[in-house]
Amino acid sequence: MSTLRFHAIKETYAYKPLVVEEKERRSKLFGNNVFNEQTMRQYLTKDAFEKVTDAVYFGKKIDRGIADQVASSMKDWALSKGVTHYTHWFQPLTGATAEKHDAFFETSSDGMAIEMFGGGQLVQQEPDASSFPSGGIRNTFEARGYTAWDPTSPAFIYGTTLCIPTIFVAYTGEALDYKTPLLRALHAVDAAATDVCKYFDKNVKKVTSSLGWEQEYFLVDKMLATSRPDINLTGRTLLGHSSAKGQQLDDHYFGSIPSRALNFMRDLENECMLLGIPAKTRHNEVAPNQFELAPIYEEANLAVDHNSLLMDIMGRVASRHNFKVLLHEKPFAGINGSGKHNNWSLTTDTGINLLAPGKTPMSNLQFLTFFINTIKAVHQHEALLRAAVASASNDHRLGANEAPPAIISVFIGDQLTKVLEELEGVTKGKLSPKEKTELKLNVVGKIPDVLLDNTDRNRTSPFAFTGNKFEFRAVGSSANCGDPMTVLNTIVAKQLKDFKEEVDVLIDKKGLKKDEAVFNVLREYIKSTKAILFEGNGYGKEWEDEAKKRGLSNNKTTPEALKAKVSKQTIALFEEMGVMSKVETEARYEIEIESYIKHVQIESRVLGDIARNHIVPTAVKYQNVLIENVKGLKEIFDKKFTAVSKEQVKLIEEISSHIEGINANVTKMIDERREANAIENIEEKAMAYCNKVKALFEKIRYHCDKLELLVDDELWPLTKYRELLFTR
Repeated sequence: MSTLRFHAIKETYAYKPLVVEEKERRSKLFGNNVFNEQTMRQYLTKDAFEKVTDAVYFGKKIDRGIADQVASSMKDWALSKGVTHYTHWFQPLTGATAEKHDAFFETSSDGMAIEMFGGGQLVQQEPDASSFPSGGIRNTFEARGYTAWDPTSPAFIYGTTLCIPTIFVAYTGEALDYKTPLLRALHAVDAAATDVCKYFDKNVKKVTSSLGWEQEYFLVDKMLATSRPDINLTGRTLLGHSSAKGQQLDDHYFGSIPSRALNFMRDLENECMLLGIPAKTRHNEVAPNQFELAPIYEEANLAVDHNSLLMDIMGRVASRHNFKVLLHEKPFAGINGSGKHNNWSLTTDTGINLLAPGKTPMSNLQFLTFFINTIKAVHQHEALLRAAVASASNDHRLGANEAPPAIISVFIGDQLTKVLEELEGVTKGKLSPKEKTELKLNVVGKIPDVLLDNTDRNRTSPFAFTGNKFEFRAVGSSANCGDPMTVLNTIVAKQLKDFKEEVDVLIDKKGLKKDEAVFNVLREYIKSTKAILFEGNGYGKEWEDEAKKRGLSNNKTTPEALKAKVSKQTIALFEEMGVMSKVETEARYEIEIESYIKHVQIESRVLGDIARNHIVPTAVKYQNVLIENVKGLKEIFDKKFTAVSKEQVKLIEEISSHIEGINANVTKMIDERREANAIENIEEKAMAYCNKVKALFEKIRYHCDKLELLVDDELWPLTKYRELLFTR
């Protein structure tokens, strides 16, 4: 056994679990480290409090005088909790969060020390930030970028630092983060949905997009993970033979949570409570050492911030418990990968969930309006929705072990399928009195108030209706929710805007009553969106063939999928809805395609290093042991040598064959990588990495994994799957 692997296993079993005791009710802990509404009421003047809440709920601008008051109060609150620094906390296009800490400490002109924090420092900062990806929006020597306070997401304390959620934009105003386009998309869907809501309730003044994410993750012992270069550098295992026991017995799913993992969860949830993250659910997931955390639903922008914050603190908390958290979508081959299901809905300021059917025909018609328009939006922009979840890591997950396929479709269940079929069958044009009655009482009015259990769930559906919300299941576990939420809210906003225009034409120019006009447009949408509805097995080859006939895209790889982000349709969509300019859209495409190339490039280098510098030398060492054994057998048995040594000779030959396979394919992979690096066109380079470099990964892995079964376990240098997955 390699020294590193030996000590990793030894220290793992010697580790004494950190026991976490919960002494306070969570309701008392919740939001203690957040400058939330309750805290603002305590620290702000009445005028300042009202101005901040107006900014949060109605998007009104905060003037500098009020900003100074808020900053002073925020500083006093933070200092009372032992805080020494502040930072503008933002989400650049790296996929991680970013922060630069500055001390409250200042010196005055007379040399006296003082704690200072003013409105200018709260509202705007100018980090260098020149090394963050910009997609050509600015040159490296043009380093200036600005962070600006987002009052809709409350400041919070982490450690001894006051963190202020901000947007991040270039000197010329273009968005360089996930938050800015998301805020624009949320404004767009608010405006469009509010306009449509007025068909049903004139009192609606605001519609809020809500998000409930479900974070899946793996917990691996930190020492064991440290012994694996691939986990350390790529977040996943690039090789490793499957364990004899995996998830085939389904004994981990919803099982008793291992005590060490449970202590980690308690610690993590305590941190969540203090930071206002409403962690609600925890459980074992399907794969060994895989778990899930899910919160109570929140406003989408805040939910995205909370998920980004959670991914950061998970790693820090895990370290205290001698764990490493793996957020990669497919850290282990042959077992479930990890996703981050995004549960999405729209809610009015009058307290109505627009995707929950009510108790009357009219509220059902409102539900059907938003339900059918969402389906229409997905049908119109399914390729863009697929692009929103595209990444090098998510490519490994989509379509494998219960993850949805790369084909975007919508699952609505048998009951709602029948309702739509009945609605479609009503006579075209103006409704007769009888049809109006049938529409309200027999069809629209028959939808039950609660649809949560109206049908079995389809785990292979990427976009499923689950009773009072849509669940976007294709989002990857390591992804920032901001990107898919920006796309989803934008396409729904555009669709609702188009819907209202069509309805208004029927009312104003054709003289139809409001309900008739709404229904007539919805009926046409039902007819035109059948292609996106699918209730069956998303894994089957039959579905791939059927989806192709329906005209649905099937972009299995990121380079293919990302093209939808810069299509004429997408650029026009984002520009019309005020979400992103053409420059911003094209910049993001370039950043994401470059990120794909770099991820595959890094994995290629790591795989080549492990294969040649760890696996091959170990195989040769064991082969030499076998050769010495064969020599000894020849001396002892002489004439019977061939008979008694044939298995050893066969094993030597088999090892040689796999060593040859590794070296040949690693050499080929290096050559392909060199050729890909010479390609100037970024799209062609990405395709070369995808189809030529990455294509060799499995061939190299095949030979390495076969050697794992042949070589003496005492010599094998890498921690094995059985140790990574079943050490608790």
